[in-house]
Amino acid sequence: MFREPAYRRDRSEATIGVMTTPTATDPTRREVLLAAGAAATAATLGCGGEPEADRATRPAAPTGRLPVVFVPHGGGPWPFVETGIGSPDEQAALAAYLRSVAQVPTTRPKAILMISAHWEERVATVSTAERPPMLYDYYGFPPASYQLTWPAPGSPAVAARVRALLDGAGIANGEDRARGFDHGTFVPLKLAYPDADIPTVQLSLVRGLDPAHHLAIGRALAPLRDEGVFIVGSGMTFHDLRGFGNPRARPIAAAFDGWLREIGVRAGEERDRALAAWSEAPSARAAHPREEHLLPMMVVAGAAGADPGRVAYTGTILGLALSAYHYG
Repeated sequence: MFREPAYRRDRSEATIGVMTTPTATDPTRREVLLAAGAAATAATLGCGGEPEADRATRPAAPTGRLPVVFVPHGGGPWPFVETGIGSPDEQAALAAYLRSVAQVPTTRPKAILMISAHWEERVATVSTAERPPMLYDYYGFPPASYQLTWPAPGSPAVAARVRALLDGAGIANGEDRARGFDHGTFVPLKLAYPDADIPTVQLSLVRGLDPAHHLAIGRALAPLRDEGVFIVGSGMTFHDLRGFGNPRARPIAAAFDGWLREIGVRAGEERDRALAAWSEAPSARAAHPREEHLLPMMVVAGAAGADPGRVAYTGTILGLALSAYHYG
C-alpha cells in the first residue's frame, strides 16, 4: 500500500527555488500518481462604517464588481512537464478551462488574491513580498519541474488591504515577507496569465481547517471585489492520493462531486450552511481524508456573499470527477 508523502506546508519545510528530494522510504507524489494512473488504465455581507486607517489602505475601485472563482489545480507541475498524471484528454480539458479563467472578469483585475490549498499557518497569513520567488513544493518530478518560472510581482498595498479587512472583522492575521508562489498558485495562474503581469498576493489557510472560519475570512474580504482584486481559490474537489486511478474511488468522487455541484450553485446563507457541514455530505471523508484542498472553496463562497454560483467546469483526473465554481 502506498503511503502518502508528507506535504510541505511551512516555509521552513519547503524549498524556495531549488529541487527537493524525497526520503528513501517514502514513494514520491509522482510515483503514487503514476502508479495510480497505470492502475486506472488497466482497469456580501453588509458593510458598516470604515475606519480611517482602512480607507487609507484601500485601493481605488474600478468600475464593476469582480467575480470570485474556485478552480482545480491538478497534480504537481502537470501542464508544463510530462508527469503521466491523467490522460492527454483530461489534461487538455483542464488546461483549456484554466486558460479561460483570465476571461472570467469582464475588466482586467488590478491584482489577484490567491488562496492555495498548499499553504497553512496558525493565523490567516498574507504574502507581502514585492517580488515573490518560486516555491517548488513538490518532489520526485523531472528536473524541468524545478526550472518553471512565473515572475508576477507581489503587491504590499493589496496585502495591507487584506490585513485591514481581516482586522476589521476581528480575524487574527499575519504576514510573510518571504513566501513564494507554490504550485497551487503558479500552475493555474501560469496557464491563465502566462505574461505574469498582474500583481498577485497569496493568503494562507488556517490550521485546524475550520470551514466556518474560512467562510468568515471570505466574507471579510468581499469588499476587494469592488476594488479590482480577483479572488481565486485553488484546490481540488477530490483529494485522496490513494484513490487516484483506483476504479473503486470513482463512485466516491462522483458522489461527493454531485453533492458539491448541487450545493455550490446556491446563494448566500443556504450555501454557506451546507458548506460548513460539508463532512456530512455523501462520501465526504472518503473524498477528502484531509480537507485542505476543499477549504479554498469556503473562502471563495464567503466572498461570494449573496451571489449564486455556477458550475463552470466538470471533468476528471485519473478518472475521478472534479469541478470548478464561479460566482458573480
